[in-house]
Amino acid sequence: MQDNPTIPGRQWTLLLLCWLVTLASTLGSLFFSEVMGLDPCVLCWYQRIAMFPLVIILGVGLHSQDWRSVSYALPIACLGWLAALYHFLLYSGFIPKGLQPCGKDSACTQVQLELAGFITIPLLSLVAFSIIVLLLFAAKKGLVK
Repeated sequence: MQDNPTIPGRQWTLLLLCWLVTLASTLGSLFFSEVMGLDPCVLCWYQRIAMFPLVIILGVGLHSQDWRSVSYALPIACLGWLAALYHFLLYSGFIPKGLQPCGKDSACTQVQLELAGFITIPLLSLVAFSIIVLLLFAAKKGLVK
């Protein structure tokens, strides 16, 4: 990598898109819990733990034009993606409910929201983390020569 940590134009655009997805996901998550009153389950909290710092890491990286923010954000986003994938597979019935880490109050497989008959909170999270990881990998590929 280069000594100058400035982000080239194309990678900056990818990071901006990535930051917008993280911001929308964070605000959506807070809307579901704080406005709609939906209690997050244990797996939802793990995904929030991965998503919330991405807003700050990518925002600071964009503002300071620092390409290292990609390296900081990528492992966190991958961990969030794994938690989202596990949650989605558990919610969809591909993983037995005996492997469910959630308690009785807010079960990870409990249907709290379903839009258009198939769009659920675990699906939204999986899609968001997938987009974030793909954008970060695309940005990292363009930064490493």
